[in-house]
Amino acid sequence: MIWGQQLGYLFIELRDFKTGARKNDLMSPIAQGLGFPDLMPLAQYFSQKPWPNLQQPEAVGDVAAQAQRANASLVCTSCHQEGFKGDSTQPRLAGQSRDYLAKTMIDFRTGGRGNNPGMTDLMKAISESDIAALASYIAGTQLQQ
Repeated sequence: MIWGQQLGYLFIELRDFKTGARKNDLMSPIAQGLGFPDLMPLAQYFSQKPWPNLQQPEAVGDVAAQAQRANASLVCTSCHQEGFKGDSTQPRLAGQSRDYLAKTMIDFRTGGRGNNPGMTDLMKAISESDIAALASYIAGTQLQQ
């Protein structure tokens, strides 16, 4: 979801869709049809929308423990900030769709998403089970509005 996402991150992703650095069957053709001057106003518009609450359950027990170990290993919060709130060009992850988070991490791992090589390296450093646990944990993390 992009509503309420970080402004800088939205701009970079729109730029990457436009240039082909990031590919998606739906977004790529839309972004490629935009002019570069259109990208910042669109990013501003969506960044000012409220972040939706998908009401995903909080990860508990073994899943939460596994996710916390994976986060401690990768230190996801060194870029995505405490509580996965994101900042500037780093996306907010807290409360993002669990399926989207898992797919994105797997896409980084397999090279299906190549616009951030650092994320590719990080996702290769953990197991797919860790990725699933992180996706559940982060999806269930809610920030105070």
